[in-house]
Parts: sequence; structure tokens; C-alpha cells
Amino acid sequence: MESVEKAVAKSLMDIKAVMLRPDQPFTWASGWRSPIYCDNRRILSYPEIRENVCRWMAEIIKDKYPEVEVIAGVATGAIAHGYLVAHMLGKPFCYVRPKPKDHGTGSQIEGILEPGKKVVIVEDLISTGMSSLAANNALVNAGADVLGMVAIFSYNFLHARKAFEDANVELTTLSNYETLIQVAHETGYVKESEVEVLKEWRISPSTWGK
Repeated sequence: MESVEKAVAKSLMDIKAVMLRPDQPFTWASGWRSPIYCDNRRILSYPEIRENVCRWMAEIIKDKYPEVEVIAGVATGAIAHGYLVAHMLGKPFCYVRPKPKDHGTGSQIEGILEPGKKVVIVEDLISTGMSSLAANNALVNAGADVLGMVAIFSYNFLHARKAFEDANVELTTLSNYETLIQVAHETGYVKESEVEVLKEWRISPSTWGK
């Protein structure tokens, strides 16, 4: 899996899906200041990388969850990736909204999902993991048998890993923060001094830079 992890990390940097800016931190929606910003939607604009990323996720699902019956994407970032993975696997697709819509049917899950179906969730990015696990809960409450979750990239925060363990949700990611920093260093994408800043941020992202 290491070669895939590095290939994904390099691809994300090549297309600026992951931007590293230790000297000019980004501000996340949560208010956290961060030396990194990740936008995996950019993958969709690069056919070769898009094909590779979705194929690798499909291969993981085929290998780990051969009994899967439905692929579910997490809105909005993983809708397109999830659909492409479902198409590659020849499986039905649905997606999960952050909350039930306040009009029409009031649905939170869009598409057909029959109770008891075996589902694998496709996610684009894992940060705190809360929105991803909320999608898992919505599927479980709808009667789905969730087998696991596959994502493109994870910051690999300790509290996120613990949250997935506590929820008993198996998570597999194509790449992660440690690999990204390693590849960024090896390729000269960041300086030696910036590597230390990036490692420090990962230890306490909520208080970093304050």
C-alpha cells in the first residue's frame, strides 16, 4: 500500500489539491489555523489522477468487502468520487446529506437504499471524522449494514482515529498526513524547517498558531 500512499500524496501536491503553506496559515471553517489546506474536489478536473484514485478505492473495496451491495458517498465532497467508484464496481449508488433536507421528502439519504443492504461508504477527506461518522450513523439508522469506509486522505488525528474505533467503523485511506509530509520533504516541496512546523501542527491543531 506504501506505493499507492506516496503516489496519491504526490498527485495531490502536483495538482495543488493539498496546499502546504506553513508561513501563511489557512483558517479552517472550525476556526483552526492550519499550515495545510486540502481540496480533493480538484481531483475531478484531472482525468488520469481521477481514474487512478477511484480505481484504487474500488480495488480496496473489492478486496476487503467483496460482499458489498451499495456504495454510499458523503455529501458533498465525495458524491462524485463515490459515484465513479460505484460505477467501476457495477454497484448501486446513494449519497448522504449532512442533515435531512428541509423541503420535499425531507430525505437525508438520496437514492435507493433498501434496509439490510451491505454498504461501503466513500469519503474524500477525514479530519475530525465527525461528519463522516454522522453519515455512517444516518445509514445505520436507515437499516444499512455498513461494512466500512474508504477515503482518499486523512489527517490521521489521534482523536479521529479513536472516534472511528469507538464507533466500530473500519476506515481505510489511500494516503495520510505522515506520508504527505514525507513526500513533500523528499521532493523539496517544503523546506526542512517547514517540516517541523507541519509536524508540530498535527500534535495540537486546535491551538496551533494562537
